[in-house]
Amino acid sequence: MRLSLPLRSLHHHRCYFHALLPIPSTTHLRRSMATTTTAEPISPSNTRVGWIGTGVMGRSMCGHLIKAGYTLTIFTRTQSKAQPLLDLGAHWAPTPHSVGSQSDVVFSIVGYPSDVRHVILHPSSGVLSGLRPGGAVVDMTTSDPSLAVEISSAASSISCSSVDAPVSGGDRGAKNAALSIFAGGDESAVRRLSPIFSLLGKVYYMGGPGKGQFAKLANQITIASTMLGLVEGLIYAHKAGLELSLYLDAISTGAAGSKSIDLYGTRILNRDFEAGFFVNHFVKDLGICLNECQNMGLALPGLALAQQLYLSLKAYGEGDLGTQALILALERLNDVSLASPSSKA
Repeated sequence: MRLSLPLRSLHHHRCYFHALLPIPSTTHLRRSMATTTTAEPISPSNTRVGWIGTGVMGRSMCGHLIKAGYTLTIFTRTQSKAQPLLDLGAHWAPTPHSVGSQSDVVFSIVGYPSDVRHVILHPSSGVLSGLRPGGAVVDMTTSDPSLAVEISSAASSISCSSVDAPVSGGDRGAKNAALSIFAGGDESAVRRLSPIFSLLGKVYYMGGPGKGQFAKLANQITIASTMLGLVEGLIYAHKAGLELSLYLDAISTGAAGSKSIDLYGTRILNRDFEAGFFVNHFVKDLGICLNECQNMGLALPGLALAQQLYLSLKAYGEGDLGTQALILALERLNDVSLASPSSKA
């Protein structure tokens, strides 16, 4: 037998059932809005930021966000290295999971793909195990494109977004908020994060998940050959008896001018090999490039040569120097040194 209710009674019951439903909290509403086009723009007043990795680049990048007024929760393997940021007002979290649970957007910039996998995807201690629906994770490490796709899928499965956003510009770019940011992922997620990206540099949307990583790897291939050309030119100019600072000034405004000359030319002449970007990390990047070349069926001999020369620096215990230390490998090959006039010629 069918039961029917008068219209007024039905309306009464609907209102009653509606009253029984839990009213979502303001925080939940704000988080849910993160995935809609009507959400309010990201700002220090409505977005908590997490950061994992406060090394040469991450430290400066965090500083920009703190100065802009963002509430920042950080994790790094060695807490003492994060102390300058804690002194500026950042909060410490004991695990990546804890960072995720206290943040709306979490950035990571760590060393190797294995580190990325651990801090983001670990089932109990990773960021995604703590991030609530509507949150976002942004990996700025140079890593495997396939890992970026995997992270994107894992984030999507818990109603979060993911952007792979490796950067170029070195320590100076990080300090000056002048980094190039190669972003891959959902375009609307990248647009929504633009207020934060703008504090770090200029963002370039490269395509879907993994495309930011592919762009960064192509960037590293270009840098590798450019750096090799720079140090070979210096060795040649030295052998020819030219005054090297004058030589660099002369070519920097011509067709040979490059960011590598601007960033590293004077450092090389001053024997300043402090890392703006570690040799160890560059070897990792070039290795990823070579693996991708194998997958694509590409032969890039300049890339392979550069990687071998950088590997020789590692063999000499110079992996913690900056990439400009490539000059040391060429000096050894030619039994010369740019360090003093008395070097062999």
